[in-house]
Amino acid sequence: MAEREIQAKRIMLSAPKSGSGKTTLTCALLEVLKRRGLSPLSFKCGPDYIDPLFHRQVLGIESYNLDTFFSGRQGVCEALADCGEKYVVAEGVMGLYDGMDASGLMGSCYEIAGAAGIPTVLVVDASKVGRTVISLIKGVLMDDEEHLIKGIILNKISEGFYESLKPVLEEELLKTGRAVSLLGYFPKREELFINSRHLGLYLPEEIDDIRKRIGLASDIMEKTVDMEGLLDIMKEAPKKSFKEEESGNPQKADGRGLKLAVALDSAFCFYYRENLDLFRKRGVEIEFFSPLKDPCVPKDADGLLLGGGYPENHLRELASNKTMLCSVKDAIISGIPSLAECGGFMYLHKTIRDTEQNAFEMTGVLDGECYYTGHLVRFGYLELSGKNEEAGETGNMADLSGMKGHEFHYYESTVSQDAYEATKPFKDRRWNCLVLRNKGIWGFPHFYYGSKPGFVDSFINAMRPGHNSRNQSDTGKLPS
Repeated sequence: MAEREIQAKRIMLSAPKSGSGKTTLTCALLEVLKRRGLSPLSFKCGPDYIDPLFHRQVLGIESYNLDTFFSGRQGVCEALADCGEKYVVAEGVMGLYDGMDASGLMGSCYEIAGAAGIPTVLVVDASKVGRTVISLIKGVLMDDEEHLIKGIILNKISEGFYESLKPVLEEELLKTGRAVSLLGYFPKREELFINSRHLGLYLPEEIDDIRKRIGLASDIMEKTVDMEGLLDIMKEAPKKSFKEEESGNPQKADGRGLKLAVALDSAFCFYYRENLDLFRKRGVEIEFFSPLKDPCVPKDADGLLLGGGYPENHLRELASNKTMLCSVKDAIISGIPSLAECGGFMYLHKTIRDTEQNAFEMTGVLDGECYYTGHLVRFGYLELSGKNEEAGETGNMADLSGMKGHEFHYYESTVSQDAYEATKPFKDRRWNCLVLRNKGIWGFPHFYYGSKPGFVDSFINAMRPGHNSRNQSDTGKLPS
């Protein structure tokens, strides 16, 4: 095993609970670092897709995910080691100590920070509370056994209250004997905060003047937060050594000359950058296309990836693009290897019903319907097991048992999904999922491909027999 070292100047913005304003402050901090010419990178803790979209689309900053369930502590360390000496900001998820189960820290921001030695700044919602916020902070510090918390930012608080609270809080922090700094505050400005809905944050393009909002938030942060103190915390992040294990899949597929068509627009936008990079590293060309606007699947595509997103918000547009619907169906029927996750899976149905029970025709690859249930059908992490040998075929693709992912959807399908059994970690809960057909893998789970060594290689090998066998008209490319 080779030894590597994490050298990135890094920090994590976490909080005692969701809704504390982490996303707004993370975007503001990234913009400040970018203005200072520090070329930051960003990470999102957990399986979230949308926060990285803000970092990439609005700020032009590369963003990835850190998730110990998907990649283990080893994978988290490797991801940060790959950043070299860059400035790295990690945005937390839920509360600092909230993980996959209340009995432990697995999957929590705290486990991630501990694995990679990431100094943590606690973003505390100080609205609708007085001195009790001090007790809240002290309580969180008590459980910080690794002394990872290095700073506090009080959020949604007036300047007057902050000035009166500051000396009291600083005195209480001194009593803890910990090197924890009160770095400042962020005022309560409703127009600056990025709102959520049932499936997470609104997408960047759905928020008016989002670039202006983040710019204003950055201006405020430079005035109300001790940026030099925060930068010192990042610079003083410890160098952390770890042993890099040898890959369990040394023989990587040669994807040179192959093209993977990936749906990307407002309806289909949930992708882990790491997943796509696994194809790129093997030489596969990624070509993006829009099921909303383009006429057909890219010419000579050897594989098709339909990711998750919000197709239910664009049903009329998707249904009206008849040439694309036919193109996707023809490609799949012709035997092109395909993977459709959640929203992409919904798109393969004959119809999708909206919340008003209006039916919209989709590709018709699957003779069934997706419909809104009004509640979360399934939510959280999963792992595949128990392949049903009679459920269908995927060409020469590897068994998916052991693949990890997550589900988060309000829609259900009338189509039988019984190719694999999914299990929920730490809970005695199992259910059938996935459809295998026409060299395709389709279902509600979103997968983290690196959790199953060999999956991307087997997908690439399945793409090769059909290389350049299809002939469709050209489409425009979206940037990678």
